[in-house]
Amino acid sequence: MRINRYLALCGVGSRRQAENLIRQGKVKVNGKVVSDLATFVDEENDVVTCQGKRLEPPGEFTYIMLHKPKGCVCTARDEKGRKTVFDFLEGIDKRLFSVGRLDYDTEGLLLFTDDGELANKLAHPSSGIGKTYTVKIMGHIGESQLEALRRGVELDDGFVTSTAKAVILELGQDYTKLELTIYEGRNRQIKRMFSALGKEVTFLKRTKIGELKLGGLKRGTYRHLRPKEVEYLKNAVR
Repeated sequence: MRINRYLALCGVGSRRQAENLIRQGKVKVNGKVVSDLATFVDEENDVVTCQGKRLEPPGEFTYIMLHKPKGCVCTARDEKGRKTVFDFLEGIDKRLFSVGRLDYDTEGLLLFTDDGELANKLAHPSSGIGKTYTVKIMGHIGESQLEALRRGVELDDGFVTSTAKAVILELGQDYTKLELTIYEGRNRQIKRMFSALGKEVTFLKRTKIGELKLGGLKRGTYRHLRPKEVEYLKNAVR
């Protein structure tokens, strides 16, 4: 297979990131620096290294769904000593990475895998896979503001979000609970979307990625994806 795909399968990043590593002279095949992006790799016989570390794609990929609780970060280590999502993956001895992230104070569905190629496709905005959240805000929201969420709102950095789906689930005396589906993944996007409308988010939980549902999975626990769920993800990003 092509060298960039091989590197992506090994989890070094997207194919584009793999190409950048090749251009920087950090990739070797059988001890020789690779410069040609069209280089093909014999997975059975060639030895591929990146920055001196040998790379081998997993023989069998792992796909996991975690119900991330609030109060942890989506990194392997935290310089502030905070709990990380990987602390909840007890019994998993493979090197996994999360597909996208959730904020420290956001809970819900988070995927992990060692299938680098699929992970990068899922995380890319062009995948077109919606991410659905339950959002609780202070106060009420008008129909014009709902329409603004659906059409796209301008964030504090000038970026205009793409179209989204927004429906009210519950209307309390001093709060509103909504279901919001977005097709992007910018930093703190949902909180910034509501902030642009003058609304404060007090609770945020991701409940679905595409057709994958969190269901009754308890906070802080995980499960392996079922074969049909893995197949769905692979077909969804083709």
